Amino acid sequence: MLLQIALRKKATALTALFTAAAIALLPMPAAQAQGKGPPVLRDTETEQLLREYTRPILRAAGLEKQNIQMVIVNEGSFNAFVADGRRIFVNYGAILQSETPNQIIGVLAHETGHLAGGHLSKLREQLATAQTQMIIAMLLGAGAMVAGTTRGSSSGNNGLANAGAAAIAGPQEMIRRTLLSYQRQQEENADRAGVKFLTATQQSPKGMYETFKRFTSESLFAARGADPYLQSHPMPAERVASLQEFAKSSPYWDKKDDPALQLRHDMVRAKISAFMERPETVYRRYPQTNDSLPARYARAISTYLHGDLRSALAQIDALIQVQPSNPYFYEVRGQALLESGKPAEAIPALRKAVQLSNNAPLIEMLLGQALVGTDNKAYTDDAVRILRAAVAREPEAVLGYTQLAMAYGRKGDYAEADLASAQAAYLRGDNKTARELATRAKTRFAVGTPGWVKADDIVAAKPSRN
Repeated sequence: MLLQIALRKKATALTALFTAAAIALLPMPAAQAQGKGPPVLRDTETEQLLREYTRPILRAAGLEKQNIQMVIVNEGSFNAFVADGRRIFVNYGAILQSETPNQIIGVLAHETGHLAGGHLSKLREQLATAQTQMIIAMLLGAGAMVAGTTRGSSSGNNGLANAGAAAIAGPQEMIRRTLLSYQRQQEENADRAGVKFLTATQQSPKGMYETFKRFTSESLFAARGADPYLQSHPMPAERVASLQEFAKSSPYWDKKDDPALQLRHDMVRAKISAFMERPETVYRRYPQTNDSLPARYARAISTYLHGDLRSALAQIDALIQVQPSNPYFYEVRGQALLESGKPAEAIPALRKAVQLSNNAPLIEMLLGQALVGTDNKAYTDDAVRILRAAVAREPEAVLGYTQLAMAYGRKGDYAEADLASAQAAYLRGDNKTARELATRAKTRFAVGTPGWVKADDIVAAKPSRN
């Protein structure tokens, strides 16, 4: 009985210890994703490009039917990671710093290697096994400590207690090294799997190699003198050398990116720079002397963001003349007008963007916002129709539900308005407000109707404890 109590106490402490270890082994954004999730960015153009980058790789990995989602994280550092087996997270900084499509595709291939290898679930198994080993080691060590303290306070007995402490610390360090070694092996396996997927899709692994090599010099200084067995990733020089040898065996090593794909990549990088960087940084990257389409795109967006609407519209219209079928130019035009307090003027451009983008739901939400923002009741039914279609395909987008609530309110349909407001609050993580609004919505719907059932689900939902 005493042994069982002691075991439970040790197990509780060890659960906390290994929870901390699991978080420490993950990149920081992944640790955030275990809570309410990392701050994310949404952009139709960027997400579409990333999906096109990953689709053939996922097919080669046998994951095409798994509905793997691409998530853009609002972080400027270069990083990509997987955290739950369903999504690949990519910092916007990784896209911005990848000079070619092949470089970011190589990173995505590496992360797909983690998904295909089931590395997340296997790491959890390793942690569970290590926890059991640690419990046994700590119990044995605790027994030696108890023996040392109960036999008196002589130096010999104190030595026995110290030996018990060493018996605890020693296995802890050994198991920690084992776990880190296991994760290093996962990284090496993901590298090799990534190269295999790139080769299967007739793409060059050079971009992956170039990216990892670029960070070698940055990592070497920090890793100088470090114990290689205490690194969660392989030592950079060794990892890059191993990758180079394997990647160069690909028959597609020297294959170049398609120029049209390179242009789309450069356009997305320009867009990210314009939205995420200071205007002086944008103009250093894309000076007036640079007349390329990406440079003009970046400057047009930066101009509207920093207050010169007339000049921005002239620049955007010039871009539309060059590519009249580019939906994202119309989207930016509409967004610039909408955010400048001109929703009625934004509607034609956003309708065109929706049409050319094959009804992209995020752009539909912008159009719905413009329709609602005009205060013209003649647009209300159109706004409801468009926003309902958008949230049906993007059910986690707060903007869609917020605008839908306003549109229903304008129609006088307060049951649906309360339900949409409750859904928006729930997605924001405001569970108290969500329950209050959903409770009120239930009183306005007939019992058992679809709206009543949705409201009841929100009322009954338990807040996440993560």
